[in-house]
Amino acid sequence: MRRRDFLCTAGGALAAAPLWARRSHAGETPPPNILWLTCEDISPQLGCFGQPGATTLNLDRLASEGARYVNAFSVSGVSAPSRSCLITGMYPNTLGTQHMRCKTPLPPQIRCFSEYLREAGYYCTNNAKTDYQFDPPAQAWDESSKDAHWRNRPDPAQPFFAVFNQTITHESEIGTLFENEEVLRKRLEPQAPHALDALDLPPYFPDTPVIRRYWAHYFDLITIMDHWVGAMLNQLEEDALAENTLVFFFSDNGAGLPWCKRWLYDRGIRVPLIVRWPGKLPPGAERDELVSFVDFAPTILSCAGLPIPAYMQGRAFLGSATSPTRNYVFAARDRMDERYDIIRAIRDKRFKYIRNYEPYRPYDQHLVYPERFPVMQELRRVEKEGALEGAQKLFFAGTKPLEELYDMHADPNEIENIVDQPEFAHELGRLREALDVFLDDSADTGFIPEVDLSAWLAGRWAGPPETLPEYELASSETIFGKPVKTYVDLLNGSNRLRRLRAIKTLGLVPEALPLLRHALEDYDPAVVYWAAVALGHLQDDSPEIREKLLKALGRKELSARLGAARGLVLCGYINDAMPGLLQVLADEDEYARLSAVETLEIAGLEHPGVRDALEKVMQDKETYPRRIAATALGKSIR
Repeated sequence: MRRRDFLCTAGGALAAAPLWARRSHAGETPPPNILWLTCEDISPQLGCFGQPGATTLNLDRLASEGARYVNAFSVSGVSAPSRSCLITGMYPNTLGTQHMRCKTPLPPQIRCFSEYLREAGYYCTNNAKTDYQFDPPAQAWDESSKDAHWRNRPDPAQPFFAVFNQTITHESEIGTLFENEEVLRKRLEPQAPHALDALDLPPYFPDTPVIRRYWAHYFDLITIMDHWVGAMLNQLEEDALAENTLVFFFSDNGAGLPWCKRWLYDRGIRVPLIVRWPGKLPPGAERDELVSFVDFAPTILSCAGLPIPAYMQGRAFLGSATSPTRNYVFAARDRMDERYDIIRAIRDKRFKYIRNYEPYRPYDQHLVYPERFPVMQELRRVEKEGALEGAQKLFFAGTKPLEELYDMHADPNEIENIVDQPEFAHELGRLREALDVFLDDSADTGFIPEVDLSAWLAGRWAGPPETLPEYELASSETIFGKPVKTYVDLLNGSNRLRRLRAIKTLGLVPEALPLLRHALEDYDPAVVYWAAVALGHLQDDSPEIREKLLKALGRKELSARLGAARGLVLCGYINDAMPGLLQVLADEDEYARLSAVETLEIAGLEHPGVRDALEKVMQDKETYPRRIAATALGKSIR
């Protein structure tokens, strides 16, 4: 299914709901005020979630007055894709907002859910972060600024939806320390700083003084954030609004530390969620149902008594339109800043399944932003000294497994991959199938190379020719639990998203080399891209591979040329790839240049022309190509 067809068939325009004033005049129960208190980069490491040593008195009180959702999850391990999901009620990979810091225009029929609230008479404010991966329309908010507040509404009887975002727990704050202990103590008063030896370190971190210091700092920041929550709740009390205000507290993703944030382990996607709704939720309740960020938009509309647009992909877990609980939550990892990867995950209440579509990419790809902080630097120091032990070594493995399966009850830190243990074969098969269904149902665009994505989203894809290519592959192999023939059949179809997922999967099977060579002549440049990249990683040494890759390098489409260049470099034909790579470096498309720079990094500085090309990229105005160039050249960059 094409993306625009998926969105258009999902639902039409939403009729405007009655205004709040009309409801009041008719004697109906007034709709609730809604307050979102959000923070950044923390896992459920709060006292009310059972975290030993955490000091979170205000959040503990909020939880005692409302409900703790102990199985709440973001859809990505990083904020911006997740925020696009929160505001639209749609998965980033459906919208094309999955890559970090991309800019993707919203289709006209998709709206920020706050627009529906405004049409129903709500006063909607955002203070102040958007970070949706698209420019929010003017009609999304009555006010979106650092001064935005429910107190600014013209009529104090008007219901409001107010969002406040606190950044004190962001990765950038965790990675730095206050200028002195006195500043820290003052901000923590009346609480004291967390003692370095009073907190248990996760098993994937080495126990060093540096890491303990920053781990304690992380908890100190959570306490400071907790003070802010208390102040916001006090404002509700001062305005006599607490009894008719639905309060949500949550984080945008997991802890802002290495191998937590950006990843699909629970430490990256499981978030604290506390909901207080006087008279609707029993105080002190613990709710263990699975909740995803994609559920938040329909839930808020349901609580406001408004209809839910058919295109929204989540479920309402509260309010008049509450629907049955979900069986699974899903999450995705795509480009994180300057580094690409394709990972998909599915989780039920007990088991987590992760599929690594690019196992040749290591976990510890060099990302300039987190590398500037002392915890990442300390991990690299200890690893270089050979002092890591056990689970601490996993992050520095040269490759990733194709699949990961974890028993979250027995192994909440996701250390022991049980994917090959026969006693869990049924769970593995069940989760594999559920993930495949989700990838189809959500129209996942993550397998379209980013350089092609904007054209696809804009509907400029020409589509398949009348006569489709034919692929054959005799193989007894299976991958992701299905026969290789299943993927060959998908590749022989006309559904582009399925074809791309199929070629990406076949590229993981050495037996598929003949098919991959044939795919270098496919009508779809994205199929050519993945086939060429796979041939490079599989180290195809067939006599004709150089000529086939050179032919693909001569195509007009950027993605085909970039894939061919990557394949040539990986197969050792660097001289053949260089003219094409240098040509792409002059292209106006930032993501084409990013891909070219990544390939130059693979080629290595010792090859003639690479260093000069990367030095030139250092003058590029775009951040991401410059970051990879700086990493390859061993230079610092901000």
